[in-house]
Amino acid sequence: MLNFFKKEKRNYNRRYPKDYGFIRTTYITLFLWFVVWPAAFLWYTTCIKGWKNVDRKKRYVYTSNHQSYIDPPLISVVANAPVAYMAKKELYEHKNPLIRFLVISLGAYSVDRENPEKATLKTIVDIAKHTKWNLGMFPQGRQITEGEKFDNIKPGFVAIAKLAKMDIVPIAICNFTGYTWIPFMKHLILKIGKPISYQLPEEEIVKQWVDYMKSNVE
Repeated sequence: MLNFFKKEKRNYNRRYPKDYGFIRTTYITLFLWFVVWPAAFLWYTTCIKGWKNVDRKKRYVYTSNHQSYIDPPLISVVANAPVAYMAKKELYEHKNPLIRFLVISLGAYSVDRENPEKATLKTIVDIAKHTKWNLGMFPQGRQITEGEKFDNIKPGFVAIAKLAKMDIVPIAICNFTGYTWIPFMKHLILKIGKPISYQLPEEEIVKQWVDYMKSNVE
């Protein structure tokens, strides 16, 4: 575990089904119940709308707008199940050791945004075919802090959904105004949209995702 706090040179774009086995799944479940849920509802008094839009017996590619480091935990609250996130490779060398620890230990797999590698795609296929985990992505590609922008969304998340053969669930994270350590001082709203079929044409999937975000993000 201590190695997680050191800057890793290992390329985490290739992960295997064993990396998402019983031990990590149990760890994720406990982390979700005893850390993420309390933080979401005590520190951010999170309100979730659209629970009925998601079939809990299915797995999805969960996607949302991207404003902060708490976005992945918030998506996990909606999924209420293990989610493997695609993370930019720079996070594995982040100056904050806690961020490095969480990215690695919680099962994220890396991507080189400038030069995506086949190993990343193999990881996605393995997760989809040989585990019970969901996938998580941020179509904006990076944190957007100066207002929400959805005009230049790249279709990479669509390619991932088609590769994994999983429908896409759009989640609008609303009212984020910054981090807090004081309970009940913030109020977030998570709006869960209806799943978008991965079988639709790429352009239609992107359009539906963008339309949902533009109409729901406050």
